[in-house]
Amino acid sequence: MIVGFTRYSRDQSFAVIKSNRMFLLVMAAGSILGAFIGGQLLGIVPSGVLLPGLALILVISAIKVWRYA
Repeated sequence: MIVGFTRYSRDQSFAVIKSNRMFLLVMAAGSILGAFIGGQLLGIVPSGVLLPGLALILVISAIKVWRYA
């Protein structure tokens, strides 16, 4: 992570983040909320249901990213 951070900071890639600060904050809040909800579901929903659900979400996300790349 340090190497990647150093590389992208040298070519001004983080300037995009600075200009889209609100988007970054919304994404961070969503990630924290999702991690919290997922942690709470661990005691209620069996892992046999949560893991395939997570895999499905990741596959759908990958397909959406692939289409726009």
